[in-house]
Amino acid sequence: MTILWTILIGFIIGFVAKFLTPGRDPGGFIITVLIGIAGSFIASYVGAAMGWYRNGETAGFIAAVLGSIVLLLLYRMLTSRR
Repeated sequence: MTILWTILIGFIIGFVAKFLTPGRDPGGFIITVLIGIAGSFIASYVGAAMGWYRNGETAGFIAAVLGSIVLLLLYRMLTSRR
């Protein structure tokens, strides 16, 4: 159930990350949501492994948003050079 919850939160975080980082995304909606899911997974598991927070805490949601924003910005940097 934790993985499904992380995917659902990542889907929502994809929207939040897109809203907080305006501009054109080269990949569109699906790529943005997948980046949100990846950011959610990375932030959830890295933060929990480091002992910063536990699953379900607000800090985990904030870290997932920040992780998604960072991944989205990295994606934009890598694809804009082409």
